[in-house]
Amino acid sequence: MANIIQMQAERRERGGKGAARRLRKQGRVPGVIYGDNKEPEMIHVSFVDLLKQVNTGTFESTLVDLEVEGKKVRCIPRDVQLDPVRDFPIHVDFLRLGKGARIAVEIPVEYVGHEQSPGLKRGGALNIVRHEVEVYVNADNIPEKIVADISGLNIGDSLHISAVKLPEGVEPVIQDRDFTLATITGRVADTTEAEEGEEAEETGEEE
Repeated sequence: MANIIQMQAERRERGGKGAARRLRKQGRVPGVIYGDNKEPEMIHVSFVDLLKQVNTGTFESTLVDLEVEGKKVRCIPRDVQLDPVRDFPIHVDFLRLGKGARIAVEIPVEYVGHEQSPGLKRGGALNIVRHEVEVYVNADNIPEKIVADISGLNIGDSLHISAVKLPEGVEPVIQDRDFTLATITGRVADTTEAEEGEEAEETGEEE
């Protein structure tokens, strides 16, 4: 199961751009907690703490126990707005999770079996189509990763989602097609060298 991170938050009484600017000058980031059939709650969190989590690259698929003035709220980040120029967080939304909640999250894919792949042994290259897969999963049991085995793939073969054993209770959001995760292709270098050789032969003939 994925780790649950701990974050501190404080309530904010006022919304609006002016109040948000004042918070940011104080090293805070305004945000909101919503969902679970409850009223939205305006909050603010530490800029330093939030930036640290955003920089992990997995923040929006990570469970958060958000402590708001002594009370913990289980939630998951749903939107982090970034400054368009300086690329740091200026607002964050958290989805409040009730007991047994089922949500859609993107889970990273780990590819294994490179050493056994006949296609890679022949000099092929692994072309990863999806580094992450969006899945439905119980909020209390989000897997850290999905393991995809490419050991049986030859050049020209593809690995589809149907060939991957997903953790219990996990199912892809995309249900209408058996989408591709990765393929084994011929080496680009070989193709380039072959084309250069052909060009050289043609030049020689003309001469």
